[in-house]
Amino acid sequence: MIIISHHHAKKLVSVTRNNSDLTGYSGVLTQVFWRLCEDFPDELIIWKEKSVEVNIADVSAIFPHSLIMVSCPATSYFIGDEIGYVDQLPFVNPDREVRYPTWRMSTDVGGVYGKVALQFKYVFEDIRCFGYLLNSIAKTGQQNSLFCYSDPALMQGLQNENSLEPRNTSALFSFVGQHFKKVRLLILFFCFLKYEKKSPLISFLQALFKESYFRLNVDLPEPEFPETDNISYSEKIDVIIPTLGRPEYLKNVLIDLKNQQKKPEKVIIVEQNPEPNSSSELIYLKTEEWPFRIIHHFTHQTGACNARNIALKEVSSDYVFFADDDVRFEENFLLKGLSEMQKLNIDALNLNTLQPGETTEFSKLKQWGAFASGASIVLSKYAKKVNFSLAFEHGFGEDYDYGMKLRNLGCDTIYHPDLILQHLKAPTGGFRNISNDVEPSRELKPKPSPTFMMLVKRHYNDFMNKGYKVNLFLKFYNKQTIKNPFKYLLVMRNRWAISENKCADLERQFEGKSN
Repeated sequence: MIIISHHHAKKLVSVTRNNSDLTGYSGVLTQVFWRLCEDFPDELIIWKEKSVEVNIADVSAIFPHSLIMVSCPATSYFIGDEIGYVDQLPFVNPDREVRYPTWRMSTDVGGVYGKVALQFKYVFEDIRCFGYLLNSIAKTGQQNSLFCYSDPALMQGLQNENSLEPRNTSALFSFVGQHFKKVRLLILFFCFLKYEKKSPLISFLQALFKESYFRLNVDLPEPEFPETDNISYSEKIDVIIPTLGRPEYLKNVLIDLKNQQKKPEKVIIVEQNPEPNSSSELIYLKTEEWPFRIIHHFTHQTGACNARNIALKEVSSDYVFFADDDVRFEENFLLKGLSEMQKLNIDALNLNTLQPGETTEFSKLKQWGAFASGASIVLSKYAKKVNFSLAFEHGFGEDYDYGMKLRNLGCDTIYHPDLILQHLKAPTGGFRNISNDVEPSRELKPKPSPTFMMLVKRHYNDFMNKGYKVNLFLKFYNKQTIKNPFKYLLVMRNRWAISENKCADLERQFEGKSN
């Protein structure tokens, strides 16, 4: 392990390897970083502010394999919270109390393997600002199978809490110009004018002509892993499936589970039918033999949120597979999924869900900003700690909300392109065809939907909230009939206010009920 000690991310203080000083390294901090990566490609390169004490004892647990980049801020990250004006993914608003997925890197303390960082040298070699370099590697790497985190376990102690450089507006604009679509610069500039009461025109113009790294493709070296098949066989998995009006589709799911090389311990089915005098349609649960225990709940209360909450109470295995009732998968699906999770030290796995005729859009393993409540495998110790909020019932957003709750526990979600579920999209049944809005329709409808507004209120910081609002107003302008911009702005403000009021009504209605 190599440790680079610096002062305010500008001046090199020392370089050590396994507690011994390394001589011959001097000069610009970024150049020293590249030299060390070249000289010690198989070692972990740690950077730290000179006053920071690294938690050496936990380093192996923090970096279980080489496809990981981690930092921990003393005060704030190099790229400030204003990035929320142009990016509303979960990665820009990390919870500092847990290991949280984020590309926002701090210069205070962090680390990455030399051979991994070297894959970015041909693009970023000329960057002289150390903080900018680290964030460029992480932002690009996250789209190319690099798992990036903020982890408080890396920092053992801090003696000087003023180690970060002052906030740099020019660097922020340059970073957005190079790592996002150029149109995002316009949104950032507008937000600075409106909310910061600043006009960084020079920074905007300079960033506009910067070289773009957006969607840069980088092939990272494969880490070496021990064989984990035996572990996969010893670990147990339960399956939960909410279902409504799809008995034949559900039977095919059970047949696929029956044929698995790694069979589940339990399959927990929550069947719903809103008709008061109805009974179960799933006769085959009792008339046919299944190589796993089936727990069957029947209820007249509809809704996937309630159904999954009922099922989660029955989970007792190491892992839980959240499945829809109209999916199909290969016989090695569960075995391969558990093997990949254990190999890569993954807590939650989002599966590649394809409808008939679709092809894979994202071909690389990567940290995922969403969560698929019908196509995921999660460690039960996390899954059982949180519930699906009933405020989202029969609407949209419950899966995003649940995924955010997992992240706030320190449970990251990884998308895997090679674990494929075929989603048949059954034409009948489902949970989103019943509206919980029983009020008479208004002349003005809420924008965004009240459930999405709930996500904004729960999981966006102030910068993300404002950035989302600006972006929504701009994108929706060409999709509606009002072309007078002043009238449009007035109408949209009213629709936003209606959404906020309905959102508040939902929160009050379901307060304390599986939130």
